[in-house]
Amino acid sequence: MIFERIKSAGLAHNSYLIGSDGEAAVVDPRRDCDVYIELAEREELRIKYIFETHRNEDYVIGSRELSNLVEAEVFHGPGLNWGYGSTLHDGEAFRIGSLKIAALHTPGHTDESMSYTLADLSSGEDAAMVMVFTGDALFVGDVGRTDFYGPDEAERLAGALYDSIFKKILPLGDGVILCPAHGAGSVCGGSISERDYSTIGIERASNPMLQLNRQEFISHKTAEHHERPPYFRVMERYNLEGPPLMGRLPVPPPLTPDEFKDSMEREGAIVLDARTPPSFGGAHIRGSYNIWLEGLAAYGALVLPYNKPILLVLELRDHPDVAVRYLVRLGYENIRGYLRGGIEAWYDAGNAVDQMGLSTVHELKRRIDRGDDLLVLDVRDEDEWGEGYIGGAMHIYIGQLESRLSEVPRDRPITIVCNVGHRASLAASILLRAGYTNVCCDVLGSMKAWSVSGFPIERE
Repeated sequence: MIFERIKSAGLAHNSYLIGSDGEAAVVDPRRDCDVYIELAEREELRIKYIFETHRNEDYVIGSRELSNLVEAEVFHGPGLNWGYGSTLHDGEAFRIGSLKIAALHTPGHTDESMSYTLADLSSGEDAAMVMVFTGDALFVGDVGRTDFYGPDEAERLAGALYDSIFKKILPLGDGVILCPAHGAGSVCGGSISERDYSTIGIERASNPMLQLNRQEFISHKTAEHHERPPYFRVMERYNLEGPPLMGRLPVPPPLTPDEFKDSMEREGAIVLDARTPPSFGGAHIRGSYNIWLEGLAAYGALVLPYNKPILLVLELRDHPDVAVRYLVRLGYENIRGYLRGGIEAWYDAGNAVDQMGLSTVHELKRRIDRGDDLLVLDVRDEDEWGEGYIGGAMHIYIGQLESRLSEVPRDRPITIVCNVGHRASLAASILLRAGYTNVCCDVLGSMKAWSVSGFPIERE
């Protein structure tokens, strides 16, 4: 048996390749799917089947792309009018060499959610279960969200998820290895463990959500506060109808400053500056968004439009490939090019740059104690805000900032904080693009540094 877990950074997405006797299947592939082809070639496997656990909300599924390249069949759960692939029903089974993969309908995260059990038949037809691919039903240390259909459906979905876990997944056996679709940091769970590996037995004993009775479980799930960015609707449509085929990853060309500027002015291209906050603060192109490279997968679709070309400003020469992979996973294909020579080439060509002030928590504390007239804007999510904040701060989640700009004053100096300063720099770039001239600084280290320094924190 061959088993590979493929982790996609930024989205904390897990996909899997399993193989036996020259045949293979892939579970929940990502859109830049060359990794599965390379693994299959290395192990001399032919990918026969592609299994989806559910219609994903946070990234573009790679099933159609991979199927087009390797001529594999795609399968997903019941209840949706899929534009590609075939619909499975509970109990349907497939052979991959000496392995048996069976569909297990586990609704709750969504109604069509499907898990897949894996048994090794090399020792006989009655072989014990080895693994279960649980999608967004059961994670390591947590369970999936149940809020995607809105508050009116949350209680029903929470009850369905409880039943799926306790009546279908847990009875598979304590020794069965758990293979979820996401790890720590995913927006599809609130408290997913940092551990990659677990078993049903470990989760039964240690997962806090599995210590609750059914009513406690439902009450807990319906009281959760998860962000649901608008781009989720785009992902849901792509993953239902089937995203456009790429054939190959976009290869954005290096552009001279003149070519870069021409694309900005003639095509209205959006400038995405994927450097770190200190670099962006030192010098950047006016009107650019600042999203640090590793944050593109999680935050790019919060601000980038789908109907305009994207231009990249990067720090290192190997960054274009990384940026492209993150962007195509979110459905962006029109990546026009990147600035050859980086920001240095831009200002060496005589082009104007803007700057943004950077500060530390110690300077912010001094200004607050001094009674300076400034606004602290906190752009963390609801759960982070609930863990404590700076007294007097305004709270607007980064994903809502552009739609709530009318709430942000233009006549007071604004200092921005988040967890460590990266999202604060994105927030600053949003305000600067909107014409704010009173953005005085992004606080490096932000709330993490504030807390470590022992400065006062308030809680509601």
